Parts: sequence; C-alpha cells; structure tokens
Amino acid sequence: MPVVAIVGAGVIGVSWARLFAEAGWTVRVTDPRPDLREIVSRDLAGLPATAVADLAEAAEGADFVQESGPERIELKREMFATLAAATRDDVVLASSSSSLLPSVIAEGNAAASRIVIGHPFNPPELMPLVEVVPGASTAEQTVAKAVEVYRGLGKKPITLKKEIPGFVGNRLQKVFNDQAMYLVQQGVISAADLDELVKASLGPRWATIGPFESMHLGGGPDGIRHLVSHVGSQMKFDIGRPDREHLDAVIDEVEQDYGAADTYAERVEARDSRTRALLDALEKE
Repeated sequence: MPVVAIVGAGVIGVSWARLFAEAGWTVRVTDPRPDLREIVSRDLAGLPATAVADLAEAAEGADFVQESGPERIELKREMFATLAAATRDDVVLASSSSSLLPSVIAEGNAAASRIVIGHPFNPPELMPLVEVVPGASTAEQTVAKAVEVYRGLGKKPITLKKEIPGFVGNRLQKVFNDQAMYLVQQGVISAADLDELVKASLGPRWATIGPFESMHLGGGPDGIRHLVSHVGSQMKFDIGRPDREHLDAVIDEVEQDYGAADTYAERVEARDSRTRALLDALEKE
C-alpha cells in the first residue's frame, strides 16, 4: 500500500488521515502534541494509521505528504525543510494552508519544485473540492501527481492558473461572509433568517450550478449578456463592509441561535449528514 505522511493532528489533519486510510493508504500521523497516540487510537480506530511523533521519521519512505499544521509561515518553512530532506525527489509535499502562498512557503527550500498547495474544504473526507495551487517554482509533474492523488481519493481537484492570497474558495467565502456580517450588523436581517434565506435560494442553486452558469441562465435565451446589460446594469448600490471592531453583537446572536462548544459535536453531525445526503443526490443525478 502507498504511504502518506499526515502532518498535523487537528481537525483537518485527522480528516485527511481518515480519507487516505479509507482509500487504501498506509497513514502516518505526526504532530508534536503529547496526546497524539490517543487521538490516532480514538479517531482512526480500525484504520491503517499510526502515530509518529518525529516529523522526519514520519516522512521517511512516504509516497505523499499532506501538511495541515498551524498557519504560521516560519513554522511551515521549518517543517517543509525537514520534509524536503526526509523524502525522495519524486514525493509531492502538499500543504492544506488556506491562505499562505506556496511560493512563500517554498522560499529557500531545495525542494521548492515539489511544494504545492492542496487546500481542502472542511472536512476533507466529505467535501469534494481540493484547490491545487502551484507556486512559481512548482513543477508541472508535482501538480499532475497531486491531482492524480486527490482524484484517487474521490475528490474534485481544481488547479488554479496562478497563486493569489486566500486562493479562490476562501476569497469568495470572505466576500460573502463579510456581507452577511454587515447586513446583520446593520439590523437589516437576523443571523438565523439570513441562513434560512441562503438555504432557500443561493445554497441549492449554487449546489447544482455555479454562479456563472446561474447568471447565464438568469439572462434567459440571450444569456449573461442580457443579464449584465439589463438587471445587472442597475446593481450600482454600495454593498458596505462590516465594522470588525464591533462584531460582538453579531457573534452573540449567532452563539445564541446555534449554541457553543457544548453542542458542537451534535451540530457537526447534522451538517455532515445533510451534506452527504445532498452530495449523494447530486451524484445520482
């Protein structure tokens, strides 16, 4: 069986580990945290996964590396230097980073050509998307191998043409979330009603067709050109931005609506159950 080194035993790392293990990979999970063995025993029980405290030891002989450590650039550079020295010249070194550029992570690294972003949407074992983001020095074969591996896991890898901070998914998410915060902060709508509005409109629409195809269909037989020149021409209002220094009222409202840490596991289970049902229905379609 191929071997993957999963760097980081947080929520993302454990989810990656489960995905690789269930796809037939031998998994080594590495993290300096003292409870690493307990996490692997509990969250990856019955799967071909082992806890390896030492980073270089976990990476030695691995066929693929998926790093999901903290979003601290100096730490990532240090880890990737160790990973570069401990792995073969044909091993992809992928990072789950949600915002750090691959070129910045790879700066000064002798294996820069093997470093690429493989950014999942949480949780990786469930959500189809993996954004594959090459840096300036990333080799084409590195991108091709990463795409091959992610497809083999049943994911939908989408390769960006070039790197940009936040990549694409998180940039879109940031704009949308900022507007959601702004509307609630301005007293236009409640947080719960905004969620219901999205679930009754944009959510199901964008789950079946993306925003560009939606715009194209929204323009009728004449498509996106008609939409942009007619309805779109009147969309001239200022969308505003949330006051990030005073978000406490919005945060309090969300916590009141959805609970806090004590209901986290229950809410995650409900989210994942609904997402699976949706993805299953789309796959059958």
